[in-house]
Amino acid sequence: MAAPLRIQSDWAQALRKDEGEAWLSCHPPGKPSLYGSLTCQGIGLDGIPEVTASEGFVVNEINKKSIHVSCPKENTSSKFLAPYTIFSRIHTKSITCLDISSGGGLGVSSSSDGSMKIWQASNGELRVKDLNIIWRRVLEGHVFDVNCCRFFPSGLVVLSGGMDAQLKIWSAEDATCVATFKGHKGGILDTAIVDRGRNVVSGSRDGTARLWDCGRSACLGVLADCGSSINGVAVGAADNSINLGSPEQMPSEREVGTEAKMLLLAREDKKLQCLGLQSRQPVFLFIGSDAFNCCTFLSGFLLLAGTQDGNIYQLDVRSPSRRTPVRVIHRSGAPLLSLLNFRDGFIASQGDGSCFVVQQDLDYAIELTGADCDPVYKVATWEKQIYTCCRDGLLRRYQLSDL
Repeated sequence: MAAPLRIQSDWAQALRKDEGEAWLSCHPPGKPSLYGSLTCQGIGLDGIPEVTASEGFVVNEINKKSIHVSCPKENTSSKFLAPYTIFSRIHTKSITCLDISSGGGLGVSSSSDGSMKIWQASNGELRVKDLNIIWRRVLEGHVFDVNCCRFFPSGLVVLSGGMDAQLKIWSAEDATCVATFKGHKGGILDTAIVDRGRNVVSGSRDGTARLWDCGRSACLGVLADCGSSINGVAVGAADNSINLGSPEQMPSEREVGTEAKMLLLAREDKKLQCLGLQSRQPVFLFIGSDAFNCCTFLSGFLLLAGTQDGNIYQLDVRSPSRRTPVRVIHRSGAPLLSLLNFRDGFIASQGDGSCFVVQQDLDYAIELTGADCDPVYKVATWEKQIYTCCRDGLLRRYQLSDL
C-alpha cells in the first residue's frame, strides 16, 4: 500500500482562520518521514478556505469538510474528512462499541463508564416521546462493562455481550431486556448474527465460540474451543467452490440459516480460524504475526483480519496455499481494532487514532480525522454515513461524497 499521509487532527478548525496552519506528514515504509504544513491564505466567498501546502506536498482539492493532499515524491495522496457531526453528550468516558440500525435511524453504543445507550442517529438524542411518555433508552442489566453491542437486522432489537459472561437481547423501543443467555465462563468479546437473527454466535475470553437459539435463550452448541481468547467473530456466506465439510451429527431443528455459512475467529494466540458454521469442520487455520483482534468477510471467499502489531491480512479461502496472504497492509504498528466490509473495499480503525477507507477503484485512501492519537474502537455505516467511537468519549459522524 502507498505511503500513508497524516494530518493534524483538528485541521478543519485550524485552516478556517487567516494564516492558520496545520501540520502534515508522509511516512514511506523503510524511509525517513517527510514533514510539511498547510496554510490558510484566506476564506473564499463560498466559505471554503484557500490553502497552500509547503514544499513536497500539493493541495489537490478542498471543501468545507474535506481536503485532498498529495506527496508527489512518494506518488501518494489521501483525502482527509473532518467529522460532519460530533456527539459529545451520549457518554462521559471512552466509547468501546457502536452500531447503527438497518434503517439508519438509531444508534447503540457502550462505554467504559458501564453504560449502554440507544440514541437517534441524526442528532444523538437519547430521549424519545411516545404517547406523551418520555423514554430515556439506557440499557441496564449487565454487571460489568459491555464489550460489544449490535442491532439485529430488524433494527428493533439489540444484542450485547459483557464482561459478566452474559449475552442479552434488548428491545430498542423501550430498552427492556427480553432475554439473557448464560453459559460462557469468561467475558464475551464479540458477536455475530446469523441470517435474520434466530441464531447468534458469541466469542469469549474463555476460548469458546457458541451458537445460541434466541427463541429459547439456549446454547445450541460449542462451535470451537480454542484454549485462547476469541477477540473477534464474523459469519459469512461461503462461495460454492469451498468445501465446508459435513456435520458429524444432525443439526438441531432450532438451527436456522447456518447452512453454507463460514465462521471466522480472530484469536489471541495469533491464529485466524475458519470453520463451517453448520458442519463445525475446519476450513483453514492461518498463523499471523501477532494476536488477531478483528476480522470480516469481503466476499464468499475473501476475508480480512487485523492484528495487534498493525497488520491487515487479506486471505483467499479458495487458495490451495492458504498460508500465503493475497496481500498484507501495514501502515503503522498500532493495533487494528475494527474492520468493516464497505462497498468495494473496507474501513479500518487503529489504536493510534487513524481510521481509513480503502476502495478498489480509488487510488487514494480516505482518512477519517478528528481523533487525536486516541484509539478508534469501532466503525459502523449507513449508506454514505460513517460513525466512529473513540477513547476520547466522542461519537463522530462523517458524510461521504459520491465514491
